[in-house]
Amino acid sequence: MTIENNVAAAAARIKKAQKVAIFCHARPDGDALGSGLSLCLALKAAGKVAQFVCEDAPPAKFFFLPDMAEVKTSLPADDYDLFVAVDCADIARMGEFGHIFSRFKGDTVCIDHHISNKGFAKLNCIRVCSATCEIMPEVLQAAGFKITASIADALMLGLITDSGTFTHSDVTEHTFAVAALLRAAGADVNKINYEMFSRQKKARALLFSRALSNMRFALDDKLAFILVTQSALDETGADRSMTEGFVDFPLSVDGVEVAIALLEMKKGQYKASLRSKRVDVNAVASTFGGGGHVLASGCMLFGEYEEVVERLTYAVFQHL
Repeated sequence: MTIENNVAAAAARIKKAQKVAIFCHARPDGDALGSGLSLCLALKAAGKVAQFVCEDAPPAKFFFLPDMAEVKTSLPADDYDLFVAVDCADIARMGEFGHIFSRFKGDTVCIDHHISNKGFAKLNCIRVCSATCEIMPEVLQAAGFKITASIADALMLGLITDSGTFTHSDVTEHTFAVAALLRAAGADVNKINYEMFSRQKKARALLFSRALSNMRFALDDKLAFILVTQSALDETGADRSMTEGFVDFPLSVDGVEVAIALLEMKKGQYKASLRSKRVDVNAVASTFGGGGHVLASGCMLFGEYEEVVERLTYAVFQHL
């Protein structure tokens, strides 16, 4: 089935539904929240019952959009006739809600942009592009839903953050066309950019300085690591959501082809965020059960820090 037919089919199923539960991946980012929230708001405006749930509450920085309060961490009991997963490449990334999604007897739809998505829903609308929020406006319009200013803000949030403010290699003229549509619908681009990239708490600034102080290089300086430890989080008063974007700095160093930010989740467990200029880090992350995009992926590793660094270094070496 072509992507155009998938958009049309997904829109038709969403339009038909009366009670919809929307899911995104755990530890949600701007694209997960923006795509899910936009669909939730559009469904409610059309007089339908809609619930948007995530295993983790949205980080505080996203609440400059008042509608972010719509995101819940538990699913109210109801007789839903449709489950929709957004910005989720793998059902396991939903965390506890993955089990609920997989056992649902009704229709399921997945709308996503990750190259690693193999299609876990009954109907899959997957396009490899800058953000799920690049696809969602087409789905909403095909379903006959109006893109209000609030919906446009949610979609623009995801488009701006997942495209790296329109700097990533997967940004196309279509990405800009979607951005223009959202701006015309009332998206506040200045506010979104300020809240996401120009404003930060003192704790984040202190944490970032800690992360940069332990930056290390490997593979003739083609690979760079930074580490965020639990002790650094505790001592600065920062939370894990504040580490978003840290991985981009090492990639700006001349000669670095791959940057990896390691976030200590607990003793012996690290969340790795990988970014690259040309190396397929989706393949690297897949080695450890993760995935995402060719130039931006993630995975979870277990072991002592030096062991984790050694394993990642070897995996990157194999793909250089």
